[in-house]
This record gives sequence, C-alpha cells and structure tokens, in this order.
Amino acid sequence: MKKHKSFNFWLLASLVVLALYLLFMVYPLVKLVSRSVFDGDTGELSMRYFQQFFSTPYYFETMINSFKVAIAVAAASTIIGIPLAYLYNMYSIAGRKTLQMLIILSSMSAPFLGAYAWIMLLGRSGVITEFFEAALGITIPSIYGFKGIVLALTLKMYPMVFLYVSGALKNMDNSLLEASANMGCTGLKRVFKVVLPLCMPSILAAILMVFMRSMADFGTPLMIGEGFTTFPVLIYNSYVGEVGTNQNFAAAISVIAILLTMMFFLLQKAVSNKYRFSMSTMLHSVERKKAHIIPNIFIHIFSYGVVALSLLPQAYLVYLSFRKTGVGGVVFMPGYSLASYQEVFERMGNSIWNTIKICGIALILIIILAILIAYLVVRCRGLINGAIDSLSMVPYVIPGSVVGIALIMAFNNRYIPLVGTAAIMVIAMCIRRIPYTIRSSVAILGQIPITIDEAAESLGAGRIKTLCLITVPMMLSGIFSGAIMSWVTLITELSSSILLYSYKTQTLNVAIYSAVSKGTDGRACALSTILMIFTVVSLLIFNKFSKDGEISM
Repeated sequence: MKKHKSFNFWLLASLVVLALYLLFMVYPLVKLVSRSVFDGDTGELSMRYFQQFFSTPYYFETMINSFKVAIAVAAASTIIGIPLAYLYNMYSIAGRKTLQMLIILSSMSAPFLGAYAWIMLLGRSGVITEFFEAALGITIPSIYGFKGIVLALTLKMYPMVFLYVSGALKNMDNSLLEASANMGCTGLKRVFKVVLPLCMPSILAAILMVFMRSMADFGTPLMIGEGFTTFPVLIYNSYVGEVGTNQNFAAAISVIAILLTMMFFLLQKAVSNKYRFSMSTMLHSVERKKAHIIPNIFIHIFSYGVVALSLLPQAYLVYLSFRKTGVGGVVFMPGYSLASYQEVFERMGNSIWNTIKICGIALILIIILAILIAYLVVRCRGLINGAIDSLSMVPYVIPGSVVGIALIMAFNNRYIPLVGTAAIMVIAMCIRRIPYTIRSSVAILGQIPITIDEAAESLGAGRIKTLCLITVPMMLSGIFSGAIMSWVTLITELSSSILLYSYKTQTLNVAIYSAVSKGTDGRACALSTILMIFTVVSLLIFNKFSKDGEISM
C-alpha cells in the first residue's frame, strides 16, 4: 500500500512539472511560431515575414553582424580566459581568492552597463579620450560600432571561460602531468598536447555559452552600436519600436533566432562528443607551484592587469555616482555629493525592493523545481520524466528577448492576464535560469549512490522523507553554490525584463537602463553602484559558506 502511494505521488509530481513546462514554455513558443506563419492582415497561412527578412539586405545583415560579434567575442574571451585559468590553477598567485572574486565581479553586471561606462571613458567626450587629445594630441579610435561591442562583451564574458576551464583543471589528475613530464613533454608543448585536450569538453561548453550570450545580448549593441545593428536589436525594435504594429514580423525573427542558436548548440554538442572521455578515480589534484622571478612578475601583471581593465568601467561608475549633478542628475558638475543616491531612494526605491522580491521568488522556485526535476530525471526514469529532461534543455537555445515576446503573446488575454504583473517576470526568470540549476543538480545527484536511498527506505523512510531529510542535505553545498550564482544572474537580467516590466514591477537593471536612456547619468551611476553592492554581498556570502571559496563550472 505504501509503495502504491509513493508511486502515485511521483507520477503526480511528474505530471505537474510536465504541465508547467507545457503551459509556460511550450504554449508560448507555439503562439510565437503561429504568429510568424500567419498573415497579420488576412489571418491566412503565409511565409511573407520570413521572405521579408531574407529578401531585405538590411535585415539579413543584422544576422551576419550578430554572428560576427558572437564569433569575435567567443574568440577573444577564449584567448583571455584559458591562459588566465591556467596561470591561476597552475601557479601560486598572491591574493588568489581575492583575484577570483574580482574576476567574477567583473562579469556580474549587465553587459550594457560596461558599454555605457566605456562611452563615458572612451566616447567622443570620454574622460580618457579628452585627456589623450588635450595632453598628448592623440586621437583615440572610435569606441562605437563593432569594436566597442566586442570590447564591452569580451570583458564581461571571459570570466565564463575562466570558470569552466578552472573547473576542468581542478578535476585534472596531477599524475597525468607528472607522467608527461617524465616523457619529456613540458612547458608549452605539454599545455597543447595534454592540458588543452583534457580541458576541451569544458572549453567547448564555455565557447557555446559565450557565443549564445553574445548572440542574445541587445543592450550593448543598442547602447554603443551606432548603426551596427545586431539581430536582438532588430527583434526588440520590431516588437517595441513599431508600437506593436509589427508583432508578426518580430515573431518570425524570433523563430529564426531560435533556429540559429539551436543549430549552433547541436553543432557544439556533436563536436563535444568527439572529445568526451572518462577518467578513473583521481590520485591527487594539480599542485600549484611558485614561478621564477621574471615569470612570476609576468603572471601577476597579466592576471591583475586583465582584472583591472575589466573592472575599470564599474569603478568609474562608482566614482561618478558620488559626483555632483545638475537638475535631475543630467550633467556632472565639479565637486562631490550624495544627491544621486538620495534621488534614487526617493524616486526609484521601489526598483530595489522589486529586485529583492521578484528575483527572490524566482530563485526559491528555481531551487525547488530544479531539485524535484533532478530527482525525477535521475531516480524515477520513465517516459514522462524523459520528456521533462528533454524540455529542460529547450531554454538553452531561446534568447531572453524571445522569451519575453513569447510570454506576452501567450498571456496578454482575458483568460490568463499575466502581462504587466510580477508573476510574468518571475516566470520569465525561471525559464531563463532553471536549465543551469537543473544540470548542476542532476550532476550532484548522480554522484550520490542510490544505495543510500535504498538503505533509508529499508529502515522505513519513504521516498519523499528520504529526499527531504537525506538526499537534499547531501546536495546542499552544491545547491547553495548554484543558488548564489543564480541569484547574481537573476538580479542582472535585462533582456526579457525590459519587455515584461511595468511601472510597478521595475527592477534595478531596468531602472538603470531607463535612466541611461533618459540621460540621467547621476541616477544611472548610483543605481549601478547599488546593483554592484548586491553582487559583492552575494559573492562574500558564497565565500563565507563555501568549503574552499572556489567557484568553478
């Protein structure tokens, strides 16, 4: 009897999770696709919007521009991230944990903030631009367009490559390096012949993540592109810029975006399978060594130099947040003041509370659902749970702006009127971030022997009790690490939130974007600093409760 009840509960849980996926992910995608293939004027089946895209050089060029940006950012991030991860894990570096926290901090803000800060630094009236022209008579190349987009995105994305490769290097058996040294394979030769091939699955995963995030980012090109229009900007402008009159065309572009990212995702998976391998139980992890004087100086200059460059925009925004401003925080003036912060708390304080409330609810739901889905997929294999596992991978290939558009098309009706509410923002955040938490939870649960569950059940504990009192506590450290990182990505979410927010549900990132768009630089800098404080506190909490203070992927 007990066995029958337990089975019914897990079947019910599977059906509920499947229903949630069908309602909040599959249904909006079906609505999106239907909008793209039906004529908005006649209601007949038509491919006119796809024909419009591919027959118009300007539209097709935006897709090529996005590929250029994504490829360039992925290449540049790899060139920076791999050497940084290698030096960090193979050699002793002073202030090692601080260095890692600074690397992560440099990535934990919306990329468009980096673009905004670089305009303040290297724009036509930027402080560095004016200094070089006045003091040295040197005209700095323009920051606008392709070069500026790649610069801003690379300095936000290289930490991702660093984290993935660091995770691979931490799991590498030092005996492999010792064996290669005994065979005369040392230095750069060992790096290319042994280290990189062993790290290749992680490197490919990092390249995929950087590529897809660069393809999906619209804030940076919108801020600094100046005529260099990318695919996400076209989607956003088609949906918002035309005041809703071109929704079918926006749907068609969104479908093309999903197909493109899916193709790259499948290509990456196919290439990764070629490099997939398993390692036997490791004898001991890689031992960090102290480099000689000259190499040691280079290692520290390179490591801290990269971090200093990537943190420069954020540091400058913090500095500007304390400068005096004119009426409404529009123009910076000589002297310092807290007026920007006072104005932010008086006029935009609700955005801070909204960030805590909306992102906090989303985080709780992500953790609960990720644990449940991981348990269903790993411990309760079956047809339904196999379908859930497959559906959990779909959000990997959906850009944030597409998620926002699909949800609006699905729930802007009288039956389920979610548009304009906090609920639709929570749903969007869950859809966007839950795949990563599910994958990490599945990996952690897969390492816990099923014999522990069986032993608990043989002592009279049901499967639900075993999950709550034994399995989840054993997963806790990994869940906590994932929760902190999920929280940081949630509070910096913009691409879907910018489409879904209302005046009452405006979050910090949306408030910053709004302030930048209106030219109220004082408010924008103050809000950016507050968001950075959120991030720093989150990382300090992680460092406090983490076993070794190390973050990797």
